[in-house]
Amino acid sequence: MGMPVCIDVRDHGVPASAIDDAFSWLRVVDATFSTYKGDSEISRLNRGELSRDDASPEVRWVLDECDRLRERTGGYFDARFGDDGGVDPSGLVKGWSIDRAGVILADAGATTFSIYAGGDILTRGYPEPERSWRVGIQHPYVRHGIAAVVRSNDLALATSGEYERGEHVLDPHTGAPPEGVLSVTVTGPVLGTADAYATAAFAMGTDGPRWTATLDGYEAMTILADGTVLSTEGFPKA
Repeated sequence: MGMPVCIDVRDHGVPASAIDDAFSWLRVVDATFSTYKGDSEISRLNRGELSRDDASPEVRWVLDECDRLRERTGGYFDARFGDDGGVDPSGLVKGWSIDRAGVILADAGATTFSIYAGGDILTRGYPEPERSWRVGIQHPYVRHGIAAVVRSNDLALATSGEYERGEHVLDPHTGAPPEGVLSVTVTGPVLGTADAYATAAFAMGTDGPRWTATLDGYEAMTILADGTVLSTEGFPKA
């Protein structure tokens, strides 16, 4: 998937095959949704060699969910590009695939685990008695610095910013990168949704904090370009 993925299972007795199955699933996702692999379903869709109706159920569901999220975010999360109907659902796929990997682990009996993938993380359970997972949010300017720490048990956390890939998030309405914002972190029950919301809020620029305050079941922390940190009331800082 073009990023490091780390699975940390704390339960005793969970078979190693469960972790193997989770990584196998992620490899299937990469082969199916990659925009860099010529034989992926997404690449074939974008070349017109595969119709949406003939795509796999997973691809159809993801594209339908991208459409729903586009409506929910006022168009700021948009998997479409160009006028030719091309799609790049990567902004949803990473979180969605990690959610599904978590289900694979849970079905194998895991109750306490974390899955980290390129800045996003899914946590379940308590790593120690009465002690939560503590998740550091990378500082936008300091490569090994921490901007905040989140206390997390059964939670998904996604951050959107210009940390690794430069100006890869654009405002779909203008085609330009947002101004006035360094990063947006969103927490909630579903990583795929949190990931999409973080992308949308970042694309909104300085209007993002006002929008994240309206979200139901999700909390957010935004770091503005002037260093101001704005958090929703329920953001779970440690």
